[in-house]
Amino acid sequence: MATFLYRLGRSAFRRRWLVTVAWFGVLAATVLAAVALAKPASGTFEIPGTPAQQAIDLLGERFPAVSAGGASARVVFAAPEGRTLAEPEYRAAVERAITDIGGAPQVASVTDPFQTGAVDPTTGTIGYAQATYSVSSALVTEEARDALMTAIEQARTSGLTVEAGGDALQAPVETGVAEVLGIAVAAVVLVVTFGSLVAAGLPLLTALLGIGIGVGLVTAAGHFFDLSSYTPVLALMLGLAVAIDYALFIVSRYRHEVALGRAPEEAAGRAVGTAGSAVVFAGLTVVIALAGLAVIGIPFLSQMGLAAAGTVAISVLLALTLLPALLGFAGHRLLGRRARAAQAAGPDQAAGADPAGERAKAPMGERWVAAIARRPVTVLLTCLVALGVIAIPALDLRLGMPSEAVASPDSTQRKAYDLLAGGFGPGVNGPLTVVVDTGGESVTAAAEQAAQRIGGLPDVLAVVPVATNPEGNTSILTVVPASAPNAAETQDLVRAIRALDGTIPGAGIGVTGLTAVNIDISTKLDAALVPYVAVVVGLAFILLMLVFRSLLVPLKATAGFLLSIAATLGAVVAVFQWGWLAGVFGVEQPAPIISFLPIFLVGIVFGLAMDYQVFLVTRMREEHVHGRDARTAVTVGFAHGARVVTAAALIMISVFAGFVFSPESFIKSIGFGLAIAVFFDAIVVRMVVVPALMTLFGRAAWWLPRWLDRVLPDVDVEGEKLVQHLDHGDAGSAPEAEKVLR
Repeated sequence: MATFLYRLGRSAFRRRWLVTVAWFGVLAATVLAAVALAKPASGTFEIPGTPAQQAIDLLGERFPAVSAGGASARVVFAAPEGRTLAEPEYRAAVERAITDIGGAPQVASVTDPFQTGAVDPTTGTIGYAQATYSVSSALVTEEARDALMTAIEQARTSGLTVEAGGDALQAPVETGVAEVLGIAVAAVVLVVTFGSLVAAGLPLLTALLGIGIGVGLVTAAGHFFDLSSYTPVLALMLGLAVAIDYALFIVSRYRHEVALGRAPEEAAGRAVGTAGSAVVFAGLTVVIALAGLAVIGIPFLSQMGLAAAGTVAISVLLALTLLPALLGFAGHRLLGRRARAAQAAGPDQAAGADPAGERAKAPMGERWVAAIARRPVTVLLTCLVALGVIAIPALDLRLGMPSEAVASPDSTQRKAYDLLAGGFGPGVNGPLTVVVDTGGESVTAAAEQAAQRIGGLPDVLAVVPVATNPEGNTSILTVVPASAPNAAETQDLVRAIRALDGTIPGAGIGVTGLTAVNIDISTKLDAALVPYVAVVVGLAFILLMLVFRSLLVPLKATAGFLLSIAATLGAVVAVFQWGWLAGVFGVEQPAPIISFLPIFLVGIVFGLAMDYQVFLVTRMREEHVHGRDARTAVTVGFAHGARVVTAAALIMISVFAGFVFSPESFIKSIGFGLAIAVFFDAIVVRMVVVPALMTLFGRAAWWLPRWLDRVLPDVDVEGEKLVQHLDHGDAGSAPEAEKVLR
């Protein structure tokens, strides 16, 4: 593969105009397709086959007019202090609002709080109306939302406090200006690393092109598939980070080769053949980990994983083709002034002025690893204890789905949620829809019996009959829990109601509604987490054993990965569930962790951890294979790759941290989780724990049974054999005196 990539890099360098125009043509076509095919993304999360989804499907069949899959909006009315909604002027204002809402576009039905008993029975000051839409939340138009808000504003003129919640008000997920801060910090890191604006600009250019194509393809795919509104944002987040990192490694190697006196075309070929080989392997691990989310069987998670994996794959292709083409345009301008002056003075001085800073910065790297090597046990125990303490909150991990309870206190959704909780109790914000089905028999007696049994269960505030279908074989009951939607008591209540299924002769009982759907999603994701981690860890061990031809190195790497994940989940729980430093990170309301965040973090962090492991430890193996003793190999290998890996980690941290400023709780939490995960894995585990363990292992780190050594294929990730062939003139390398292309 290294030889193929070497030829690919040289070919792209020579045909730079063709390659560049082709990629920009792909970008233009992708953008046009996205504009032409774009449609609103879904804000809902569904898992076919779950009990809640089965009940929704039954409702769609037996109650087509109910729009079981349609969006809903709950409009809350509150009278001024000392007044009640029953007073004529306020009652008239509420009824006018009900009429206006019922006439709004896409509204299928709307309830009257005075007829349904949805008025606070104690004080009579708070009531709510439920509007059901004929379309899902993804298809609710801005015109329909504006009509709802106009009706609310009109009702407010009467002196009432009127707020609204529900998925009908859910606007598409958007990225804000704050995310640009991550790119700005990445640019600063690149300039400091390379000392050249041109060299810093190339990774940013390829990254922006990559996410443009990736997000454009995801947007266009949304025309044919019902994609989650989070899918493009996650593709953007991950694609941007890895694209900059991959380009950073190749540009760094290219500058190193040019500084040694090689012609630019030859340097580009070697950079793609060596660093590009590692990029392919690293990208492949990320793609496999993300695409592996599809085997869990959760559609929206599969979509997010595949979209992010596709964007990563595009980033790899750009790094291998467009980047060497751009290197052809840049020539020696990628070198800083000092390096160009040394280049003009002669190859020997140029080699001593390595533009990547490896020669200049090696003493600091050597001092760092030497300090670790002097006290490896102390350093190792300190890191393990620190990460272990940080991981402790993960023992209290509670999973849930996004709700209006964690919305901004200034939003109308949060105000509506608080008004309802204050007037009716927290459970009214998460009512359960119970479906009683008797097939071809009359459902009246079964529905009454079901209502009585449910009413006797713990944590039930009220059971309200809603409707019976015209055929008389299916009834709907609304059950109001006494506890909040995300409370453990509510989950127990859902299980208790489902346990009644089959206990009433001739009748089946199902539970659905947003709360039940979220409980089912959380349950399935929780059950899938451990098997997925096991698959990922097993895959990591096998891949690293192939790369490093060792047993202890992959064992150490997978253990470090698990430690990083545990510490990351602990930090996420402490901030987003416990509320520690909530003000610093803009967490409005502590709440359970979003159900699919842990499993998504595992997939992404696995890929990133393998990136840093490969780029850092491969150099140690090279030094050991070339005859250095184990301790020296660790020192030299670490010093060689530490600066570039640190820069790559800082770039990823800055990109991910930019998304912490997003108003969306999920985007905020995954941005924080990824940023802190990269810090733990790249800075703590790879920069401290790895050299400490490698020093302790000594020669045993590279031990592999002979029979296994014969069985395993030889994976030349760093292109070591390619370099040997080129240095001996066996691969048709270009003459070193070749004219510099500018």
